[in-house]
Amino acid sequence: MNQELARTLMTDTYNYPALTAALNMLLAFVLGLGVSYIYRITHTGLSYSQSFVLTIVYLTVITSSVIMIIGNSLTMAFALVGALSIIRFRTVVKDTKDTAYIFLALASGMACGTSNYFLALFTVVFTCTIIWILFRFNYGMLSESEFILRFYYPANGEESTYLNIIRDMTKATSLLHVEPAGDGKQNYLTYGISMDEDKKANDLLAKLTQVDNIEEMVLVSSKSDINY
Repeated sequence: MNQELARTLMTDTYNYPALTAALNMLLAFVLGLGVSYIYRITHTGLSYSQSFVLTIVYLTVITSSVIMIIGNSLTMAFALVGALSIIRFRTVVKDTKDTAYIFLALASGMACGTSNYFLALFTVVFTCTIIWILFRFNYGMLSESEFILRFYYPANGEESTYLNIIRDMTKATSLLHVEPAGDGKQNYLTYGISMDEDKKANDLLAKLTQVDNIEEMVLVSSKSDINY
């Protein structure tokens, strides 16, 4: 009787052989490294974080373990949902693409945790290939000559003094943001501009610097998402 009880407890406790569990988590670790590497080389913008790269690797391995813990037990699944519900992501995801990497890490970890090795490898390789191709060809970029122009200008100043220059050298101009300065005498202006193909951004800056009362002028390329 005691032997049967011990056998039952051992069966319920160790759902996966040690070698299978080790293989699951090792493959999850390798796939997590692959996903994080693709994220590193394709990331653009100013929101890069080493902690996020490490989180991708950790999350893949931990998810693999969680899936093995749950197994086919519905009770265990609900228990883990309740236990893990106390975890909150306090860091704001600045780039929407980062969310896709989180889901990719979760998917690969789940596949490894259920011993679906081919599906895990195929998912990561296929998805990372798509990510690299879209990054290589800069898919979704409307124009490489789009910029964000920001500067201070007197609130009661004549706008035509600088607008004529901007419109002469750009094919599209739009006022994005106006913010009064602390002294109440100036406005902080933000324009979205698209340069003419035969005009250069440096030439635009050179001409605008000759305009009186323009201060702290900044021109930022908008091919990476930024907050203005």
